[in-house]
Amino acid sequence: MSTARDLARAALSLPAERAPEQGDLSLALAGAEAADLLKGGALTLVGDVLVPGPPAMTGDRLLDQAAAALVRQEPYEKVEDWLWRRGNGLAAAYVDDLGRAEGIGHATGHGLRARFARHAPADLPVAHPAEEHRGADDPLVGELLAVLRGVDALPEEADEEAEEKAQDATADVAGDGTEDPAGDAVATVLAAVGDAVTDLEALRLRREVEDAAFDNMWRA
Repeated sequence: MSTARDLARAALSLPAERAPEQGDLSLALAGAEAADLLKGGALTLVGDVLVPGPPAMTGDRLLDQAAAALVRQEPYEKVEDWLWRRGNGLAAAYVDDLGRAEGIGHATGHGLRARFARHAPADLPVAHPAEEHRGADDPLVGELLAVLRGVDALPEEADEEAEEKAQDATADVAGDGTEDPAGDAVATVLAAVGDAVTDLEALRLRREVEDAAFDNMWRA
Protein backbone atom coordinates (compact mmCIF):
# COMPACT_ATOMS: atom_id res chain seq x y z
CA MET A 1 0.00 0.00 0.00
CA SER A 2 1.27 3.45 -0.87
CA THR A 3 2.23 6.05 1.73
CA ALA A 4 -0.75 8.17 0.65
CA ARG A 5 -3.21 5.30 1.20
CA ASP A 6 -1.71 4.58 4.61
CA LEU A 7 -1.94 8.26 5.46
CA ALA A 8 -5.59 8.50 4.38
CA ARG A 9 -6.50 5.46 6.49
CA ALA A 10 -4.60 6.75 9.50
CA ALA A 11 -6.17 10.21 9.26
CA LEU A 12 -9.66 8.74 9.03
CA SER A 13 -9.06 6.63 12.13
CA LEU A 14 -8.17 9.61 14.32
CA PRO A 15 -10.80 10.86 16.80
CA ALA A 16 -13.13 13.47 15.35
CA GLU A 17 -11.61 16.25 17.42
CA ARG A 18 -8.17 15.42 16.01
CA ALA A 19 -9.19 14.80 12.41
CA PRO A 20 -7.35 17.03 9.91
CA GLU A 21 -9.13 19.50 7.71
CA GLN A 22 -9.89 18.16 4.25
CA GLY A 23 -7.63 20.69 2.55
CA ASP A 24 -4.73 19.94 4.89
CA LEU A 25 -5.08 16.22 4.24
CA SER A 26 -5.18 16.82 0.49
CA LEU A 27 -1.88 18.71 0.64
CA ALA A 28 -0.28 15.97 2.75
CA LEU A 29 -1.51 13.27 0.36
CA ALA A 30 0.05 15.09 -2.58
CA GLY A 31 3.29 15.22 -0.60
CA ALA A 32 3.04 11.50 0.17
CA GLU A 33 2.62 10.72 -3.52
CA ALA A 34 5.66 12.82 -4.40
CA ALA A 35 7.67 11.04 -1.70
CA ASP A 36 6.71 7.62 -3.05
CA LEU A 37 7.61 8.65 -6.60
CA LEU A 38 10.95 9.98 -5.36
CA LYS A 39 11.73 6.77 -3.48
CA GLY A 40 10.67 4.69 -6.48
CA GLY A 41 12.97 6.56 -8.84
CA ALA A 42 10.13 7.94 -10.98
CA LEU A 43 11.00 11.45 -9.86
CA THR A 44 14.03 13.43 -8.74
CA LEU A 45 14.32 16.77 -7.00
CA VAL A 46 16.63 19.51 -8.25
CA GLY A 47 16.53 22.26 -5.66
CA ASP A 48 12.79 22.60 -5.11
CA VAL A 49 11.83 21.51 -8.64
CA LEU A 50 10.29 18.12 -9.40
CA VAL A 51 12.00 16.53 -12.40
CA PRO A 52 10.13 13.46 -13.70
CA GLY A 53 11.89 10.35 -14.91
CA PRO A 54 10.68 7.98 -17.64
CA PRO A 55 6.98 7.07 -17.30
CA ALA A 56 6.48 3.87 -15.31
CA MET A 57 3.51 2.09 -13.76
CA THR A 58 3.52 1.67 -9.98
CA GLY A 59 0.60 -0.75 -9.67
CA ASP A 60 -1.36 1.77 -7.58
CA ARG A 61 -4.15 3.53 -9.49
CA LEU A 62 -3.96 6.90 -7.75
CA LEU A 63 -0.17 6.89 -7.62
CA ASP A 64 -0.11 6.15 -11.35
CA GLN A 65 -2.42 9.13 -11.81
CA ALA A 66 0.03 11.24 -9.82
CA ALA A 67 2.93 10.11 -12.01
CA ALA A 68 0.93 10.90 -15.14
CA ALA A 69 0.10 14.36 -13.76
CA LEU A 70 3.76 15.39 -13.41
CA VAL A 71 4.80 18.36 -15.53
CA ARG A 72 7.20 16.89 -18.10
CA GLN A 73 8.28 20.06 -19.86
CA GLU A 74 10.87 22.51 -18.61
CA PRO A 75 10.96 24.41 -16.35
CA TYR A 76 8.94 21.60 -14.74
CA GLU A 77 7.19 22.37 -11.46
CA LYS A 78 8.14 23.40 -7.94
CA VAL A 79 7.17 21.20 -5.02
CA GLU A 80 4.89 23.90 -3.62
CA ASP A 81 3.02 24.26 -6.92
CA TRP A 82 2.63 20.47 -7.18
CA LEU A 83 1.10 20.26 -3.71
CA TRP A 84 -1.57 22.83 -4.49
CA ARG A 85 -2.34 21.55 -8.00
CA ARG A 86 -2.30 17.81 -7.34
CA GLY A 87 -3.81 18.26 -3.89
CA ASN A 88 -7.00 19.85 -5.22
CA GLY A 89 -9.75 17.42 -4.15
CA LEU A 90 -7.23 14.65 -3.47
CA ALA A 91 -8.49 13.73 0.01
CA ALA A 92 -11.97 13.04 -1.37
CA ALA A 93 -10.45 10.90 -4.14
CA TYR A 94 -8.58 8.74 -1.62
CA VAL A 95 -11.62 8.41 0.65
CA ASP A 96 -13.74 7.27 -2.29
CA ASP A 97 -11.04 4.85 -3.42
CA LEU A 98 -10.66 3.37 0.05
CA GLY A 99 -14.43 3.01 0.23
CA ARG A 100 -14.48 0.98 -2.95
CA ALA A 101 -11.56 -1.14 -1.77
CA GLU A 102 -13.43 -1.99 1.44
CA GLY A 103 -16.60 -2.88 -0.47
CA ILE A 104 -18.37 0.15 0.94
CA GLY A 105 -19.21 1.74 -2.38
CA HIS A 106 -19.53 5.45 -3.13
CA ALA A 107 -20.51 7.05 0.16
CA THR A 108 -22.07 10.47 0.34
CA GLY A 109 -22.45 13.01 3.09
CA HIS A 110 -20.88 16.09 4.60
CA GLY A 111 -17.17 15.82 5.34
CA LEU A 112 -14.64 13.09 4.68
CA ARG A 113 -15.55 11.00 7.70
CA ALA A 114 -19.24 10.96 6.74
CA ARG A 115 -18.46 10.12 3.11
CA PHE A 116 -16.41 7.13 4.18
CA ALA A 117 -18.67 5.81 6.93
CA ARG A 118 -22.26 6.54 5.88
CA HIS A 119 -22.82 3.30 3.95
CA ALA A 120 -20.26 1.14 5.75
CA PRO A 121 -21.57 -2.37 6.56
CA ALA A 122 -21.76 -3.12 10.26
CA ASP A 123 -19.13 -5.86 10.02
CA LEU A 124 -16.53 -3.63 8.34
CA PRO A 125 -14.39 -1.20 10.35
CA VAL A 126 -14.38 2.38 9.08
CA ALA A 127 -10.60 2.44 9.43
CA HIS A 128 -7.86 0.55 11.17
CA PRO A 129 -6.32 2.09 14.30
CA ALA A 130 -3.86 4.86 13.57
CA GLU A 131 -1.21 3.03 15.57
CA GLU A 132 -1.17 0.28 12.95
CA HIS A 133 -0.19 2.76 10.29
CA ARG A 134 2.18 4.68 12.50
CA GLY A 135 4.11 1.45 13.03
CA ALA A 136 4.13 0.53 9.34
CA ASP A 137 7.32 -0.03 7.38
CA ASP A 138 7.07 3.45 5.87
CA PRO A 139 7.51 5.95 8.74
CA LEU A 140 6.56 8.85 6.49
CA VAL A 141 2.96 8.33 7.61
CA GLY A 142 3.95 9.34 11.14
CA GLU A 143 5.86 12.36 9.91
CA LEU A 144 2.94 13.54 7.78
CA LEU A 145 0.50 13.00 10.64
CA ALA A 146 2.78 15.16 12.75
CA VAL A 147 2.52 17.90 10.13
CA LEU A 148 -1.26 17.56 10.30
CA ARG A 149 -1.02 17.85 14.11
CA GLY A 150 -2.73 14.54 14.60
CA VAL A 151 0.06 12.85 16.53
CA ASP A 152 -1.07 14.09 19.93
CA ALA A 153 -4.23 12.01 19.55
CA LEU A 154 -2.12 8.88 19.91
CA PRO A 155 -0.37 7.38 22.93
CA GLU A 156 2.90 9.01 23.93
CA GLU A 157 4.81 5.78 23.30
CA ALA A 158 3.50 5.63 19.73
CA ASP A 159 4.44 9.27 19.21
CA GLU A 160 8.03 8.66 20.32
CA GLU A 161 8.38 5.56 18.15
CA ALA A 162 6.94 7.37 15.12
CA GLU A 163 9.26 10.32 15.66
CA GLU A 164 12.31 8.03 15.76
CA LYS A 165 11.23 6.26 12.57
CA ALA A 166 10.47 9.53 10.84
CA GLN A 167 13.94 10.78 11.66
CA ASP A 168 15.35 7.60 10.13
CA ALA A 169 13.21 8.10 7.01
CA THR A 170 14.44 11.63 6.37
CA ALA A 171 18.02 11.30 7.53
CA ASP A 172 20.64 12.95 5.35
CA VAL A 173 23.02 10.01 5.60
CA ALA A 174 22.29 6.38 4.84
CA GLY A 175 23.20 3.59 7.21
CA ASP A 176 26.39 2.76 5.31
CA GLY A 177 27.67 6.31 5.63
CA THR A 178 26.84 7.33 2.07
CA GLU A 179 24.63 10.26 1.20
CA ASP A 180 20.96 9.47 0.62
CA PRO A 181 19.64 11.86 -2.08
CA ALA A 182 16.13 10.39 -1.89
CA GLY A 183 16.09 11.02 1.86
CA ASP A 184 17.11 14.63 1.35
CA ALA A 185 14.44 15.05 -1.34
CA VAL A 186 11.72 13.54 0.85
CA ALA A 187 12.72 15.86 3.69
CA THR A 188 12.33 18.80 1.30
CA VAL A 189 8.86 17.60 0.32
CA LEU A 190 7.86 17.19 3.97
CA ALA A 191 9.00 20.74 4.72
CA ALA A 192 6.98 22.02 1.76
CA VAL A 193 3.89 20.19 3.05
CA GLY A 194 4.33 21.86 6.42
CA ASP A 195 4.62 25.29 4.81
CA ALA A 196 1.56 24.69 2.62
CA VAL A 197 -0.57 23.52 5.55
CA THR A 198 0.49 26.62 7.51
CA ASP A 199 -0.39 28.86 4.57
CA LEU A 200 -3.80 27.22 4.20
CA GLU A 201 -4.56 27.70 7.89
CA ALA A 202 -3.60 31.37 7.61
CA LEU A 203 -5.96 31.69 4.65
CA ARG A 204 -8.80 30.15 6.67
CA LEU A 205 -8.22 32.54 9.55
CA ARG A 206 -8.12 35.52 7.21
CA ARG A 207 -11.41 34.47 5.63
CA GLU A 208 -13.00 34.04 9.05
CA VAL A 209 -11.95 37.56 10.02
CA GLU A 210 -13.25 38.96 6.73
CA ASP A 211 -16.56 37.11 7.06
CA ALA A 212 -16.97 38.33 10.63
CA ALA A 213 -16.26 41.90 9.58
CA PHE A 214 -18.79 41.61 6.75
CA ASP A 215 -21.45 40.28 9.13
CA ASN A 216 -20.78 43.08 11.59
CA MET A 217 -21.10 45.65 8.81
CA TRP A 218 -24.58 44.41 7.90
CA ARG A 219 -25.65 44.31 11.55
CA ALA A 220 -24.55 47.92 12.10
